[in-house]
Amino acid sequence: MPSRLVRPVRANRAPVAALSVVCVLCASVASFSSTPRAAVEMPPPLPPLREQDRVRQEWLSLRLERVLPNLMRRHGVGMWIVDCREYNEDPVFFSLVSPSVMAARRRTVLVFNDLGPEKGVERLALGGGSNGGLYQVYRDPELEGRELWGQAQWALLRKLVDERRPATIAVDVSQTHAFADGLSAGEREQLEAALGPWTSRLVRAETLPVDYIAVRLPEMLPTYRHLMRIVHALIARAFSDEVITPGRTTTDDVAWWLRQQVNDLGLGEWFPPSVSLQRPGAGAREYTAAAASTVIERGDHLHTDFGIKAMGLATDTQHVGYVLEAGETGPPAGLRQALARSNRLQDLLLERMRPGRTGNEVLADTLAAMKTAGIEGAVYTHPIGDHGHGAGPLIGLWDRQQAVPGRGDVLLLPSTWFSIELQATTPVPEWGNQPVRSAQEEDAVLAEDGKIAWVLERQTRYHLVR
Repeated sequence: MPSRLVRPVRANRAPVAALSVVCVLCASVASFSSTPRAAVEMPPPLPPLREQDRVRQEWLSLRLERVLPNLMRRHGVGMWIVDCREYNEDPVFFSLVSPSVMAARRRTVLVFNDLGPEKGVERLALGGGSNGGLYQVYRDPELEGRELWGQAQWALLRKLVDERRPATIAVDVSQTHAFADGLSAGEREQLEAALGPWTSRLVRAETLPVDYIAVRLPEMLPTYRHLMRIVHALIARAFSDEVITPGRTTTDDVAWWLRQQVNDLGLGEWFPPSVSLQRPGAGAREYTAAAASTVIERGDHLHTDFGIKAMGLATDTQHVGYVLEAGETGPPAGLRQALARSNRLQDLLLERMRPGRTGNEVLADTLAAMKTAGIEGAVYTHPIGDHGHGAGPLIGLWDRQQAVPGRGDVLLLPSTWFSIELQATTPVPEWGNQPVRSAQEEDAVLAEDGKIAWVLERQTRYHLVR
């Protein structure tokens, strides 16, 4: 999801002379079929809320037992303290607690102490509950029957640290990563006062919380694939005559239809969908998300940026559509070539995404390959998972095609997901060689074995409004 939308100026359509098209990507263009599309079948709904909670609790248990210990040792962290207050939660907090925990409960201090490979990492909660037995609730015997509060909570934390004597104590303070910067200024002052001489062992957690949030379990993938099927089905319906009547329906109408469907299906949003268009004779320019709605006409090139949030997982997808002119059975060849070029750019990027490379290295390599292939475009890919714009390495920014200091220097890890977001701009002969921006976004899995693949199939054909 880019921070700005591309919405061209509306203009009167001028006749466009038929022009010959030289197809650079013939195989992709030839794959277009004018066969009428059958009615879109929606995937089954998600399971009942109680079953969703059970599944997510299993995921949490696996993340705490399988993922966290390895990451703590990789980052040289002996103890990790995650401290936050109700309604001012650390960004990593909700990835560490049960799905039914909706706030930090006064003050919650989670302590992770590495006892070594044989004994594992002990998980202690000073405030809050056991999260279904996943944490040991650490309490002062003299305060039995009451929750920890005030200075007593800090004194108990000091007692715990005195007993464990960790070599390093990681806290979430970072100037680079929002996901590693969850310790508020007030809490940091109180924490340091409570730790006393142990403050000499404080270190910044930095990429520990980033990597913990980023790493995906294989057990999550079937659910995520289900969510992607829902997204693809909703876009296919939105970009069809079920929703769009040319000359009447507006881009805002389609966006609100998507939002209502998400609501009716019991799903969540992490950003409002956008619907924009390009058309012959209209010079493209950038608008903000608050730009006026536009009536959709025949011959328009449509674009949507659409994501949902469900079961603690976020999706992010961009597809294109075309509104058929009278007598047309498909988009002009030039538009099909535009989509094929963005597909080719996807290939160039995925070929270069390997564990151990930084986001900046992948970006530079891909931009060089893009230039060699004669494609004009941009790459702005981001991690996805617990959050839409997720933790992990950035691969470019939509408005800055250069190395991203800090966030672009993070290494790609196996078992992570990415939203492959990019665009290729192609002159369309049928539109008087007007440049058309074909923006695509599909989610992909960088698996444990280092191989990358689409979560679901990518778009290679236009959605058609007949």
